[in-house]
Amino acid sequence: MRGRPTGGATFRGRPTGSPACRSPAYRRWLVATSAVIWATAAAADPTPPQYPAGATTFQANCAVCHQAKGTGNPALAPPLTTYPARYAANPEGRKQLAMTLINGMYGKIEVEQKSFDFRMPEFTQFDDATLATVLNFIIFDLDRAGDDTKPITAEEIAAERAHPTDGAAVRAHRDKVLAALGL
Repeated sequence: MRGRPTGGATFRGRPTGSPACRSPAYRRWLVATSAVIWATAAAADPTPPQYPAGATTFQANCAVCHQAKGTGNPALAPPLTTYPARYAANPEGRKQLAMTLINGMYGKIEVEQKSFDFRMPEFTQFDDATLATVLNFIIFDLDRAGDDTKPITAEEIAAERAHPTDGAAVRAHRDKVLAALGL
């Protein structure tokens, strides 16, 4: 047929750019469909995050490699549901968490008996408070740290930002933290 698109999105058999798709019926359908999608997502994880701002930043910047729930990507990046809560209970571990976000990290590491050889970027474009909320989202919402663990503060991030290093040194510090924690 002449003038009829051969592909693309449709609504009730009409291309989405057609007047029917700008109709009130289409808008009601779109709102209802969106509500179902959001309700399904909320039902899958009914507990709202303790650190919603950290969750938002994490989803926009970290989930692409570490996945939305921090479970990692076997071909790319380690899970964040194994060590962060343990790190947060130790002064050198807390330093490690801040160092990793500020300076990035590269080189081979092992998590849960799986090897990763990746290059995590540094996130210096974010302010100290934002980085603290991301770490707290990881520690408390993804890794489920106990109530006795103190949240990371913006001051801790600032202290590490004052001493920049490279990603290889961050990985070397990680090795020392793991040994001190017996991991």
